[in-house]
Amino acid sequence: MKSTAPPIAAVMVHVTDVNAALRWYADAFPDAVPMSIGSPAFECLSVHGVLLELMPADAKVGAGASGSVVYWNVADFDAALAHLQSCGAPLYRGPLRLEGDEHMAQVRDPWGNCLGLRGPSTGRRQCAP
Repeated sequence: MKSTAPPIAAVMVHVTDVNAALRWYADAFPDAVPMSIGSPAFECLSVHGVLLELMPADAKVGAGASGSVVYWNVADFDAALAHLQSCGAPLYRGPLRLEGDEHMAQVRDPWGNCLGLRGPSTGRRQCAP
């Protein structure tokens, strides 16, 4: 039986302040929908059907750039990158040109975690070779 659910159910991001992270990510992803799941309620965000679960960093998994990076597809790479930078996310890697007008870059959230962006660019940004 084939599932009709999207292939990615959730992305878990470890942070030192969950409430501050919920606010920051809601600003960073203006289309995010706040969600309460389970009992007791677990607060997270839904970004186009993918749950963004912000979890307290601990001894097993700390906050910061130390593992996998999720890349979010965006309709306008330049606008999305500028928006995240206006939210206080400094550029970490890139931007890099991929195929055609596709570009990618990584920024860091206030807890040091990397967020990837991938999408078409109008060429307004200088790209690394």
